[in-house]
Amino acid sequence: MSGGCVLAIDQGTTNTKALMVGRDGQPMFRASAPVSIKSPKPGWVEQDAIELWESVVRVVTECLAWAAEHGCSADGVAISNQRETVVAWHRATGVPVAPAILWQCRRSAAICDELEAQRYGPMLRERTGLGIDPLFSASKMQWLLENVPGLREQASYGDICFGTVDSWLIWKLTRGVVHACDVSNASRTQLLNLKTAEWDDQLLALFQIPRAILPAVKPSSNSFGNCSGLHELRNVPLVSVIGDSHAAMAGQGCFVPGVVKATYGTGSSLMTLLPELSQATGQSKLATTIAWGVADAGVQYALEGNVSMAGSAVQWVGEFLGLPDSVKDTAELAASVENSDGIFFVPAMVGLGAPHWDNRARGTIAGLGRTTRAAHLAHAAIESIAFQVRDVFDAMLEELDSELPVLRADGGATRNDWLMQFQADILGRPVVRSSHEDLSALGAARLGGLTLGWWRSLADLAALPSETKTFVPRLQSGEREERYLGWKLAVRRARLQEAQP
Repeated sequence: MSGGCVLAIDQGTTNTKALMVGRDGQPMFRASAPVSIKSPKPGWVEQDAIELWESVVRVVTECLAWAAEHGCSADGVAISNQRETVVAWHRATGVPVAPAILWQCRRSAAICDELEAQRYGPMLRERTGLGIDPLFSASKMQWLLENVPGLREQASYGDICFGTVDSWLIWKLTRGVVHACDVSNASRTQLLNLKTAEWDDQLLALFQIPRAILPAVKPSSNSFGNCSGLHELRNVPLVSVIGDSHAAMAGQGCFVPGVVKATYGTGSSLMTLLPELSQATGQSKLATTIAWGVADAGVQYALEGNVSMAGSAVQWVGEFLGLPDSVKDTAELAASVENSDGIFFVPAMVGLGAPHWDNRARGTIAGLGRTTRAAHLAHAAIESIAFQVRDVFDAMLEELDSELPVLRADGGATRNDWLMQFQADILGRPVVRSSHEDLSALGAARLGGLTLGWWRSLADLAALPSETKTFVPRLQSGEREERYLGWKLAVRRARLQEAQP
């Protein structure tokens, strides 16, 4: 075997993965390394930025060893990454000033509450496409500036760099030469003006963030410099950078409006392209975001709904039950019973995302009975993923006034056939699962191939072959809606908890 590949890095919440992708757009080799998460206080979720980088080095090293053995070279490097997570580091030394604040973290809730009280919601949604929620990066950045001693003063002198995980990896890969981010990640910070695709001075002033600490915003499919930060990649260009949910949509080949994809990971993201920016603004229950940018071709916009706890809900149940392998053992336990015995598990341990956007909701188990067992809770945890996806899917139907006849699915949890079948049942629509588990890395690689000239357009990417499996609904509509009504009642109870003292 010989020839060039794109080395695609997917830095996720619980794992960092890497693919070697050939000129046919198909993966040839895969490496993976786990990363840890810490929760030092209730509602706080963070990671070690150095550990994130070290995990990248491990998977890159493994991929390059495979490439050397098989006579394959890395022609370019691509990045997809967990979004909204904030990293801050010293410009001179590259040393992080604090733990990376994870996208799930709610420590900036008080800042968001103050913005709500001052009625900044409409302005923020109009400019950024995003509602007020601790999920987004801007309030996390403000929290760091207010709570890390001396940080605001250092930031005012331009001595500090802020960024999302893509910016941190770009900085490390280019050995501190490039401080940049791609437009998809920038659109999730709540500091980017969607219409101009540039940092917005009014938003920077609102969150009290100096422009000097922020990265330059670039298209997703674009040259970001050479990867001199790793000796083995010193002459290899960084050819694409994109948020993981956006990358998965590219990997699915969803380059026209009317196609919805759902990525099932630690959380879940449903996304569909918009014909134009103005279609989804105002009082939307969902977020408007930039899907991607291509050099010399501008940006495309998308409608998105985020679920905070999908795979992590299953992990939580496994940890709660004391299972040795929290995810695998929970799935096996769930499969040991035919149903959830009438219980519903609402995994609102960090609040609820779209379409509820309820920061104060809390995790709830509803419908417990005398016959309820641990296996029923495990079953309900897996069902909760499908129910939350339907919540967002229905909001998309309402907003777009479109049929949306099918759901395309990707991500690790989609390997569970039962979950995919239940998803089709509860949606009442076919679910088409990609055969590629790592679509985020694959999508980033294909956009990188576009930069390298392997393909000429997004239409060429859409034409690349893909293998899928389709799950067709089996439930009758009456049973489907009865089950979904039970879920909605459980969500209502989870949200009522905010009123308790």
